[in-house]
Amino acid sequence: MSITDPRSFLYQPGLLDPDGAMRVTREALKACDDGELYLQYSASESFGFDDGRLKMADYSTASGFGLRGVSGEMTGFSHANDLSEGAIRRAAETLQLLDPAKGQAAPPPRKNNRHLYTDGNPLDLVPFAKKVELCQKIDAAARARDPRVAQVSVSLAGSWSVIEIVRADGFVATDIRPLVRLNVSIVTEENGRRETGTFGFGGRKLYDDLFEEAAWNRAIDEALAQSLTNLRSVDAPAGEMTVLLGPGWPGVLLHEAVGHGLEGDFNRKGTSAFSGKIGQRVAAPGVTVVDDGGIADRRGSLSIDDEGTPTQENILIEDGILKGYMQDRLNARLMGVAPTGNGRRQSYAHAPMPRMTNTFMKSGNDDPAELLSRVKDGIFAKSFGGGQVDIVSGKFVFSCTEAYRVKNGKLGDPIKGATLIGDGPTSLTKIIGLGNDMALDEGIGVCGKGGQSVPAGVGQPTTLVSALTVGGTAG
Repeated sequence: MSITDPRSFLYQPGLLDPDGAMRVTREALKACDDGELYLQYSASESFGFDDGRLKMADYSTASGFGLRGVSGEMTGFSHANDLSEGAIRRAAETLQLLDPAKGQAAPPPRKNNRHLYTDGNPLDLVPFAKKVELCQKIDAAARARDPRVAQVSVSLAGSWSVIEIVRADGFVATDIRPLVRLNVSIVTEENGRRETGTFGFGGRKLYDDLFEEAAWNRAIDEALAQSLTNLRSVDAPAGEMTVLLGPGWPGVLLHEAVGHGLEGDFNRKGTSAFSGKIGQRVAAPGVTVVDDGGIADRRGSLSIDDEGTPTQENILIEDGILKGYMQDRLNARLMGVAPTGNGRRQSYAHAPMPRMTNTFMKSGNDDPAELLSRVKDGIFAKSFGGGQVDIVSGKFVFSCTEAYRVKNGKLGDPIKGATLIGDGPTSLTKIIGLGNDMALDEGIGVCGKGGQSVPAGVGQPTTLVSALTVGGTAG
């Protein structure tokens, strides 16, 4: 194994080698019907630039393993930040508490994955000074755009991870995962009023795209436009009304309010609003929802999931009919279906569970402008910020970071303080128009579940919903 081989971060002479990893895995999992040894090395960095100066620069590395054994519905899991054969053997003692497997051992993952992103390490390819210089350029350019710019914040982050999955049946899979992200936040001030606009982008790639002048200038323009729009916003109305959702990032509402309910574990346990409804209509005709972890360079994509299963396009809802759920290996086996490549974990210190990758609604046939013309009295929600969701019922409350009043098919004043309130399963049935402009988000999403956070992608076309409750501040 050469020093340039990324696997050299996992295997060190005298501590652990590939043969030793396979040997100890076979010994540890001999009484289990499934499981794996998950090895990981990761390096990450982040920069925070605020008020014209570098406020934070962080660099860290981590390495370790997670050993999981599965017997029936029982799971044993142990982890440590010590990549050595001795540490793995000690961790294997945890698995002795499992009941011996009674069924046939689960087959290994299929090996038809595609290579979806570069192996390159973004952290090493650009000098520290260049990263700081980029933040300085963005800060200066943003302040020069408009005299109302009062504050500029820039964050730059990157990571590089090497993972290897070792199974007792001889299966070994390696994945090398880069991830980068740039965010720009601008505060403008006029007549004593301050408002904020933000924009970010990234993906599983190197820093090249982020350093292109046209790309970061676009981030400035988008953040500034949103901030200036919010400067002239008026109080949002309140009540049930027609809502037009913009393309791209507003798909975060679909992700949270619907996507989690389509994950296999909730449905196996019968706690999802979609449990037991395969083959039934759960959305309006024309609505097709997909999870696809196999899109090149996307933030939510993986060549293989964290159990070694290749990612793929999974059609969850097709023309309004529920077709399937997102599955990891455990839930797929217990539900009698195939794994879908959705077994994900935050790091070696976490066991995998069914998680989304890039989840989106496919395009319809409507002209977005025609959809707007249908709104007699409602709002257009272009971008969202934070929200709260009950991932079992799908009930949500989402705040709009950029939204507009709509009357008689025309965009009116921007509004502030607007929240959308409803539940995902019901909202799916109230979709009455889908634009032909499906877009994925810019590469900024983070998904939380069960105390674990993973990068994720969202998307949708312009979407017309006949009725949602709008929480506003207007009297």
